[in-house]
Amino acid sequence: MKKYTIKVVPTSHEGIMKFEANYFLTQHISYEFENIEEAKISPLAQQLFHLPFVKQIFIAQNFVAINKYDIVQWADVQREVAEQIEAYLNEGKPVINLVESTPKKVPVTVYAESTPNPAVQKFVANKKLVLQTLEFKNIDEAINAPLPTALFNFPFVKEVFLDDNYVSITKYDRVEWNDISNEIREFLRDYLEQGKEVVKEESFKSQPSETLNTVNSTSTNIANENLDEVSMQIISIIDEYVKPAVASDGGNIQFQKYDAVTQKVEVILQGACSGCPSSTFTLKNGIENMLKEMLPGKIASVEAING
Repeated sequence: MKKYTIKVVPTSHEGIMKFEANYFLTQHISYEFENIEEAKISPLAQQLFHLPFVKQIFIAQNFVAINKYDIVQWADVQREVAEQIEAYLNEGKPVINLVESTPKKVPVTVYAESTPNPAVQKFVANKKLVLQTLEFKNIDEAINAPLPTALFNFPFVKEVFLDDNYVSITKYDRVEWNDISNEIREFLRDYLEQGKEVVKEESFKSQPSETLNTVNSTSTNIANENLDEVSMQIISIIDEYVKPAVASDGGNIQFQKYDAVTQKVEVILQGACSGCPSSTFTLKNGIENMLKEMLPGKIASVEAING
């Protein structure tokens, strides 16, 4: 059974607070409710409207946003609201009653981006696709992932990598991107507009832990592996300085291990980074130099492994 946790996230509008969940609440559809009557399709929203300061409620893929009246300050009530949403979700109650909800086509845009790896192209959507990094090397690994499974039905798709709002696809050498890019882009747009499931929850459980990059990957890895202080520092540096750069190129870098005796660091390259002719050398030396500078006397070398 899912264990929901809710994180309070301020917005640029002082009256609106976001309450982010660690699982999806809806499938590519957003809802806006002005009052309790409008919220009849959402038992969760109706419950929240009983709070006297709630003015508007927005429910999106992985968060609930609430616009409040000025009678209270968020600092005084945000924790209580977060706990109420968390308790509601963990009781297994529905966010939206789909029977009463009218299905509608969701406007989706998908655009293609080239990556430093000539075998990989990145397809970016205007919707969040996953809350966890997932990598599939073949169709058997994608048994619990409907979208990757559908992509593997294209004969030119070799590997599929998912993160946040994009899909990185590795192709076989026998075709060129100019010949297939539009076909994949249109397929992804149609798939997402129909509100089809991207991955099932089982997909997260079936992948090896080293391939997962959760929203709070650092604390998850530390809790599971009881990492030493240097390993924790390495993960923090990679998360802050390295991952954002490689994510923009459709890839990911994952800490694997640190040997205190040899002072060697191992990292795993995923997505567009995996198998890229230049990334192993560039990332190895770039990360190695950064870690040596930021952790003097603790790092001897960095080994980059293709995921």
